[in-house]
This record gives sequence, C-alpha cells and structure tokens, in this order.
Amino acid sequence: MSTHTCSSPNQKSEYEKDSGSQLKNVPRTSSTLNKREETLSTLTLPYSEDELTYFVNFRTTGLAKKSCDWILLAARHLWCNTGGIISQETVEQFRATILTKYKSEWSYGKTLAFARSFLKYLTRIRLDTRYHAFCIFLERPKHVKARKAVTSRIVTREDVENVLERIRAAEREGRISSYRALQYTAFVLFGAFTGQRSMATISRLNVGQFKTAVKMERPVLQVLSHQDKIRMEHYCPLHPRVIAAISPLLDGRRDNELMFVYNSLQMWVKREKIPLSRTKGNFVLSDLRKFAEQYGDIILWDQSNRAYILTHGVSGVVWAHYKHPLPEYVYDIYMKYWKGVSFFR
Repeated sequence: MSTHTCSSPNQKSEYEKDSGSQLKNVPRTSSTLNKREETLSTLTLPYSEDELTYFVNFRTTGLAKKSCDWILLAARHLWCNTGGIISQETVEQFRATILTKYKSEWSYGKTLAFARSFLKYLTRIRLDTRYHAFCIFLERPKHVKARKAVTSRIVTREDVENVLERIRAAEREGRISSYRALQYTAFVLFGAFTGQRSMATISRLNVGQFKTAVKMERPVLQVLSHQDKIRMEHYCPLHPRVIAAISPLLDGRRDNELMFVYNSLQMWVKREKIPLSRTKGNFVLSDLRKFAEQYGDIILWDQSNRAYILTHGVSGVVWAHYKHPLPEYVYDIYMKYWKGVSFFR
C-alpha cells in the first residue's frame, strides 16, 4: 500500500512473513485516518438559508405559477428537514417526508429533482464535490409499472354533447346567466374542436386574437409562445361552429381583455359533477383536449397537422429545423378532416 510507512527494511520483511498482521501493524498517518473515516454516513456539510433562497429565485425566474409553486414547496420541505445541514440522516429524512406526504410519481420527480439540483448548485458555488455525492440518497423509489397500451380515460362526442346540454339546462333553470352560458359553450366548443390546453393556452387567449382570426379568409388564431405550455408559437384553425359561438362574445370588448372566464367555468364544472359515459370519473376541462386527440383517430386526422395544432410530440430535428407550416395550409388540412364534425346532429 502506498500509505504504509516502515521504520526499517527488517521490519518490512517481518510484515511480509506474517500476512495476517500486515495491515494491523502498519502505522498510519493522521491524513490517512481522516480519509478512511470520512464517509457519507459521518460527513456533515453546511449551507445557508440565503443560498437556498437565491437558488429558488434563480430557478423560478420566468416560470409559470404552477411550476414555481412546486419549487417553493420542495424548498420548504428541504429546509424543514435539513435545517442547513447536509448529511445522510437529513437527506434521507427529506426523502422519507416526500415519499410519505405525496403518492404520485410526478410529485416525487418534482421534489426530489429540486433537491438534487440544489446539491449540484452547492457543489459548484462552494467548489466542493462532496455535496453532489449525497444525491445517491435522493433516488426515486423503484416501482413495477403495469404496461398500458392506451389511456384509461375515454372522452367521446356524446360526453361533449352532454356538457353542452348541461350548460343549456343551467341557463334554462336560471342557475347561470345567458352571458355565462355563451361563454361556457364557446369555451367547450373551442377546446373540443382544437384540443388546446385549457389552462396553459385557452385561459390566456385574448379578445384581439379572435377578432383578428375571424376576419381572415381562412380563420386561424395565432397562439403566441407565452400562451403555450412548450413555448411553441403556432396557428390554430377555427371551425365554423367555433366562429359561430365566439362571434357574439367579441362585440364591445377590448382587444387586451381575456377571451374566456376560465375560473368561472372551472368552478361550475366541479360543482356540476358531469359523469363521463365510458370511464369512471367526472368531466374536467382537460378532457376537451383528450376528446380532440381521441376523436382525431376516428376521423383519421393527419398526424403532422394534429401534432402541430396540439403542440404534442413536436420535439426532434424535423420539427426544430425543417417544418414550418403556413397558416392557410394548416387550415385547409384541418378542415379536410373536421369540416363535417358537429354536435347535436
């Protein structure tokens, strides 16, 4: 061993004769002892609350509120469980808290990934690679996953029609105003015909965008990058049924005003508890996107056109460097498949 120190050649010869006592009798320096005794089970490393706060602010800059909420939550759990000390005990305690408090793989991924990123940050900011070593205690639990060929949540045309009928019934019974009924109907039709994400996109669209779109010969709404979950600017065709539902809501409104009363509709849907026909559970606004995707299979909707409009599955070299759909062709291809689709036929 390179760290062996021998007092004389004769002593070394005795060690070689007695292999059982070779390691026991070798004198070790204090530096050798420290290296051998310093393991993750005994090591403790500090960090400050200011460092955690700075990292949180850095990570949340420019993110959507929902993403920021998870980062803040993960940071709070990390500080409460570690108290500014990184050790095997505190990191394992943080992991145990997360696995006990949350039950979904998505939640595990968000919170544990934040902690790993913070350890990497400490490694760089403090120039100490030992922080990063504690990532081994933040592994996600290994589960045997059941292989599913398709989603268990099915949304049919009858389900969309049922939602529209519920809106009409609520208006007839005086439970919602005529204006609310127009708003809810327009939202449901737009979501079902286009498959746009309800919260990330539809709730952010403004009146001016629709005013511009309905004036076009081939009406397409231009969704801006900040209005899309994956920050992809794209054109969204407006079906004639959607235009008919949207038009009464445009008169007299400011261009910068949000088009839909998203929060109002979301709360109404929760109260109504509208059941789905082919699966357990009640209708939620995100089911409109599932309907567009699933019904697209029935009408054999072109995959490239579908992926572009839904901004789903558009990663890769082809989409990043080659495809650039023009609005008129996006509309023409879309209408080739959706033109004959309507509700309450």
